[in-house]
Amino acid sequence: MTEELFAGPLSALSGVGPRRLAQLNRLGLFSVEDLLGYFPRDYEDRRRFCPIAQLQEGAAVCVRAMLTEPPVSSRLPGGRPMTRARAADETGVLLLTFFNQPHLRLEVGQEYIFFGRPERVGRAFGMVNPSYERFGAQRLAGRLLPIYPHPGELSQNQLRRWMAEALERASGHFLEPLPRALVEKYRLCSPEQAFSGIHFPAAPEDVRQARRRLIFEELFIFCLAGQRLKQEAVRAPGAVLARRDPEDFFRSLPFSPTDAQRRATAQCFADLCSGRRMNRLLQGDVGSGKTLVAAACAWLACQNGLQAAIMAPTELLARQHMQTLRQLLSPFAIPVELLCGSTSAPERRRILSLAQEDGPLVLCGTHALIQSGVSLPRAALTVVDEQHRFGVRQRAALGRSSGGAHLLAMSATPIPRTLTLILYGDLDVSVLDQLPPGRQPVRTFALTEDRRQELYGFLRRQAAEGGQAYIVCPLIEEPEGASPQEKQAAAAYLDRLRRQLPGLRAGLLHGRMKTAEKDAVMEAFLRRELDVLVCTTVVEVGVNVPNATLMIVENADLFGLSQLHQLRGRVGRGSRQSYCFLMCGEGGETARQRLSVLCRTNDGFQIAQEDLRLRGPGDFFGSRQHGLPTFQIADLAADLNVLEAARQSAEALLAQDPTLSRDPLLARRVQAAADKTLAASMN
Repeated sequence: MTEELFAGPLSALSGVGPRRLAQLNRLGLFSVEDLLGYFPRDYEDRRRFCPIAQLQEGAAVCVRAMLTEPPVSSRLPGGRPMTRARAADETGVLLLTFFNQPHLRLEVGQEYIFFGRPERVGRAFGMVNPSYERFGAQRLAGRLLPIYPHPGELSQNQLRRWMAEALERASGHFLEPLPRALVEKYRLCSPEQAFSGIHFPAAPEDVRQARRRLIFEELFIFCLAGQRLKQEAVRAPGAVLARRDPEDFFRSLPFSPTDAQRRATAQCFADLCSGRRMNRLLQGDVGSGKTLVAAACAWLACQNGLQAAIMAPTELLARQHMQTLRQLLSPFAIPVELLCGSTSAPERRRILSLAQEDGPLVLCGTHALIQSGVSLPRAALTVVDEQHRFGVRQRAALGRSSGGAHLLAMSATPIPRTLTLILYGDLDVSVLDQLPPGRQPVRTFALTEDRRQELYGFLRRQAAEGGQAYIVCPLIEEPEGASPQEKQAAAAYLDRLRRQLPGLRAGLLHGRMKTAEKDAVMEAFLRRELDVLVCTTVVEVGVNVPNATLMIVENADLFGLSQLHQLRGRVGRGSRQSYCFLMCGEGGETARQRLSVLCRTNDGFQIAQEDLRLRGPGDFFGSRQHGLPTFQIADLAADLNVLEAARQSAEALLAQDPTLSRDPLLARRVQAAADKTLAASMN
């Protein structure tokens, strides 16, 4: 479309004065292009015309009739205005009643199209507050009428009127941003046909064709935008590390890495030695060994006499990283330190002083790593664990505090491959799709309440054999928002458990506890001083407890499949067979069928695919996901196939024309989408 025309202000439309403009702005609509991109959520079928004599109560219909008497206005008790009128066709009379519309513009002798639900009034039929327009100049009758989401202070008719005017002004001025080959390959309609068909379709087929075109275009441009962000990251210089053979590191281990770990490490080493800044996502299922890859990268940085920083979302996890890295790097005498909010002032000064000295250093920590006064002047690598818990702004802050070092983001949240490539299109992706040897798949069962005593008997036997158990209650996920009642519910569950299973050592862990309290409980669990840990989803991202062999999730039907998979990943980290029991609440057969997915497979990516299909992207990612694209019409759950086609098409186009020099309009659209994505992720 002609960009100048569509960038024009909405005040150019008829009837859009300062007050209406402010109302449109509150909907996020500032230009003609914004307005045309405000797509309907549904349609009202106004294709059915019915003679007055054939009217029936119920479904809304259109009636073509002539106004036979002038409207008569009056006021009801309380001052509410009411206007009555009569219209007729060749078959009968239609009684019209309008409330709160004292200035109706209805002319005697003029034919109108009235739309509404007929109601019997004695022997006749009437309509209350019907929509209407002149016959012969109608835009809203005889077709599918758009219903727009959340119009706020504006009426649907106002939005329809402005939308029709905008389309009329734009007619003949739409430009095609997509390459002709793609339009022909996928048999896409033109932009003008798409916008006309989405807003004022004559038939359902018009909507279908419009949606095909608009969804593909939106996803195609976002895929290109992701590649544009990646290209910008690639151009950024990075510390050039001297090559080392990763086998020199692997030989120091008491175990053999998986092929997936070797492959991911080789990809990271290639980035670190390339001269360009690494910007890589390491994605792996729970227990796949991401920390080992991070340790190998930190080893390479330290072998070059430089530093590495690893940021985790919790102190407990940061401390475990510190302990793990000390074990893995001890053969090379590489110092590993911990900097968290609870670090004492003298220890903090010592660590910050150490960071300013020459020599290798690995610094683990939480958000404390990006606080004022913290710097790693010789950092070659920054690792962000559970990266979905950090926004782009926080990752960027870590990069600034460490001099813009190479970035390795790690995530244990399985995301379907195609979706990963659009969510993290600016990142290279390495996937760990193997579990370390000796790990046994967690056996998972969905149980109903009638088997609880049987389950508690199994729990007692596991504890007698030296195993430990998590029991997860469906409480809050984040500390904010927890009510006293919710917190008390967890405590009450613990009390009931102690009464039913006397002799078991049980503790309580939830998000409202102070950090020191949570750490103390978790440390006691690690030291096997507790048999059972009753907790909330605060353990979803937690420490490694190899001795934990049993996971019980209460009211499992209230959780998403991916979240349950994450919880299940807290067990099965040792050599012993581990179990997960999902207690079904009142969800019924549907809930049990959904939970059966977890009973059939331990493949987190397969589970994530099913979770995305069932719940959609909003619930799938939850409130913790930062930078999730906001699409105007595409749906990440429903349109994954289109997304894959768009991604492949984007990659093929960039292979032929990396800068999109042959498609300047498309290049501008892509740059605008990249800017929008980056701006959104920084909020």
